[in-house]
Amino acid sequence: MIQKTASFGSLGAGDLIDRAVRFYRARFWTFVMIAGPPVVFGTLISVGWMMVGREIFSVSARVGSTEYFFYRAFLWLGNIVIWFAETIATLMVMGGASRNFVRHLLFGEAITFRETYRNTWERIGALAFASTMITVVVGVLGIVIFYFAFLLGFLGIAVIAWMTSWLPVLSVMLSIVWGIAVGFGAMWVFFLAASRVAYVPQVMLVEGQGAFAAIGRSASLASGKVLRLGALFVFTTVAAYSALALLYVPLAWYASANGVEWSPFGSELIPAWYEIASSLIWQLSLILLSPVWTIGLCLLYVDERVRREGYDIELMAAARLGDIPSVPIDYINPLQPALASAPVPQQGSFTTLGLK
Repeated sequence: MIQKTASFGSLGAGDLIDRAVRFYRARFWTFVMIAGPPVVFGTLISVGWMMVGREIFSVSARVGSTEYFFYRAFLWLGNIVIWFAETIATLMVMGGASRNFVRHLLFGEAITFRETYRNTWERIGALAFASTMITVVVGVLGIVIFYFAFLLGFLGIAVIAWMTSWLPVLSVMLSIVWGIAVGFGAMWVFFLAASRVAYVPQVMLVEGQGAFAAIGRSASLASGKVLRLGALFVFTTVAAYSALALLYVPLAWYASANGVEWSPFGSELIPAWYEIASSLIWQLSLILLSPVWTIGLCLLYVDERVRREGYDIELMAAARLGDIPSVPIDYINPLQPALASAPVPQQGSFTTLGLK
């Protein structure tokens, strides 16, 4: 029996972001604790990898030297692997948090660190498989889409510059418009593809489906819903870069005051303390902002079910009437002989449709 149901309403892009932020502010420390372990663990491994690289290669290597090239390649390779594993772990935790958060929306249950990680542990194998597929598919699609968008934008600007070479001002204006149009088009195509797997963790944990069934179910729920997902992503990205700017600027000032060439194009190797501090700032922004993504996707999942399936009506009926009792196996319907001998109505009659 449902003890408490939430009030539902159609969510626009602005409503989605507003409600996600309000949920986050009301339970800030709980969401930070939930998002923290995968990111903290990834940060420790990343810092350790960087220190190992500095031990293997000379820390006094000059920029442009062979030793510096191998050092940077060593760091990039390790960071790619670490980022990939960290993303998978974060998606798994998001899946566990999805079940806890959706039950909070529907039934008023408390959102807790323990319940989230218990949900994750119960489906850890399926979540790991689904999260890996999502990361690989979305990553590959993103690279392909934006590569072709860059190529299309470059070719379009070259054609515009050739056709309007007689008026440089017009050439610049048309090139800017073309670049913006291609950029928006690429983002729309990317989110159109990414939205198909946006609700996989929610479907797996809330509805108890497997990974492949959850992908099909997610695709059906997200059909044609690109704007709100894109708005949520843009908001999260802008907030992330704003948080990074607030923390990176004082760090850059302090580094400059102490004679550190923090620019990657400098002639000296960046000190270890600056690289560690930069990594910590980036990871801290992920801890602070990844819950917004989780909350937003959960709200979208519930909203889509309300719009498409009347989920709120189903919950209201369950709250008032309770669960439908199961029928005993040995139950015999007394009307069954009469129904079996009744004449079959002609096709197209009103009785076929249940109408009189």
